[in-house]
Amino acid sequence: MSGRLLCFYGTECIHCKKMYPLMEKLEKELKIKITKLETWHNSQNATLLKKLDTIDCGGVPFFFNEKTKEAICGSMSYTKLKKWATK
Repeated sequence: MSGRLLCFYGTECIHCKKMYPLMEKLEKELKIKITKLETWHNSQNATLLKKLDTIDCGGVPFFFNEKTKEAICGSMSYTKLKKWATK
């Protein structure tokens, strides 16, 4: 799989915290790495998020697949997260 899987999050974001166990499960199951980029306290990451957010998510958690250029956002099921990661 070429291209990174990115997760933009906020340190204090409760929705992001709900996604952490699902991301860990996905990384272990697929033997992949999701690059996590904090946006609430890092202006460079926040700028990158705005650039990649072509679906008008407007917040975190925001996921971007560099290989497929597909973005998804918000809390979601493991099935949806895995489908996004494996396209």
